[in-house]
Amino acid sequence: MLETIEKLLILQDCDRKISREQGELARIEPERQVFNAKAAAAQAMLDNARLRLKQTETARKDLELEVQLKKQMIDRYANQQLQTRKNEEYRALTHEIETCKSAIFEIENREIELMEQAEAVQKEIAQATGAANATRKLVEEHLAQLSAREANLRKELAELHARRETLAGAVEQTARLRYERLLRSKGENVLVGVQHGVCGGCHMKVPPQLLVTCQGEQELVTCSNCGRMLYYTPDMDLAVAE
Repeated sequence: MLETIEKLLILQDCDRKISREQGELARIEPERQVFNAKAAAAQAMLDNARLRLKQTETARKDLELEVQLKKQMIDRYANQQLQTRKNEEYRALTHEIETCKSAIFEIENREIELMEQAEAVQKEIAQATGAANATRKLVEEHLAQLSAREANLRKELAELHARRETLAGAVEQTARLRYERLLRSKGENVLVGVQHGVCGGCHMKVPPQLLVTCQGEQELVTCSNCGRMLYYTPDMDLAVAE
């Protein structure tokens, strides 16, 4: 095999590794965001439950205050009854007292409902707390693993880039420039083999003369269809498939 092709194949293999590791590195941040979102969702459920408990307790305290006000009104009406001498006023005050007592009864029923709601929410908080703690622990473990993987990838990429610089420097300039141009336009498949007379990149039939030149291994051969560099090894079958 032509020495330039051998060097370019090694360079291409290095570029493929760089591409794979860059892709893996690019997936880390979205993964991190997914795990953070899970932790945030679990915490949001807990915060929501705590807020509902706080609102329930506030509503119950407001009802307690309302009961106290109604009782004060009953005491005031009762005092007015002691002072009045008119039956009509006495009956009116009695009606007001009964109305307040009826309101207190309704308010106390609502208080009981709120207390039951508070108990249910407290159970929900206990469950949500356990879930949030478990989720947070799991997320922290995954985030630590992601951070370790990220650090390893960055280290490996730095080493690969340094190796690539050395490999690229060993390739003849004209061939290297052709390779770099094709790398930008074709991706990581710049040098491709020829199997059964077909380009390994675009999968189009290669003209016979190019096949002969490729097999001669004396110069760089370019696919007439896609422009990729072609190479040949003895284990490849140049015969066109039927």
